Amino acid sequence: MPPQAATVSIRKARGEDSPEILACLRQAFEEFREGYTPDAFLDTVLMPQTLRERLETMSVFVAVNSEGQVVGTIASSVVGLEEGHLRGMAVLPALRGTEIAAQLLRQAEAELARFRCARVTLDTTEPLLRAMRFYEKHGYRRSGKTKDFFGMHLIEYQKTLL
Repeated sequence: MPPQAATVSIRKARGEDSPEILACLRQAFEEFREGYTPDAFLDTVLMPQTLRERLETMSVFVAVNSEGQVVGTIASSVVGLEEGHLRGMAVLPALRGTEIAAQLLRQAEAELARFRCARVTLDTTEPLLRAMRFYEKHGYRRSGKTKDFFGMHLIEYQKTLL
């Protein structure tokens, strides 16, 4: 039986969470692998070294169930004057549709607001239609900017925080 969303707590990730964060990312994105180029997929699910770099340069949060297992993750960072950026949102497939993703998103946005970010951006790829609907439901809108992501289109979304 999968863990219930009500038993999830959100906290900052620690180094010892790394194997579970990597497993969560891989499980969350595995079904989309065919829609990604190989390099884009590796950049999305990360490797131990790239996760270490993310932990050093970004605020990484994890959703942890009552047994202490990582069931979701998101990362945020300040990228400019009053601007924050989100990366690496993932929730285990069995827990999609629960409030875990929304809880992670709120935590990351609150962190950016503490750093006085008035605007937040995130990027997503075309195969992630459900994620796009989720972000739009939570106030994100397409900025009109796209860029190349290892041979794929990366679509920027933005939201005003303050």
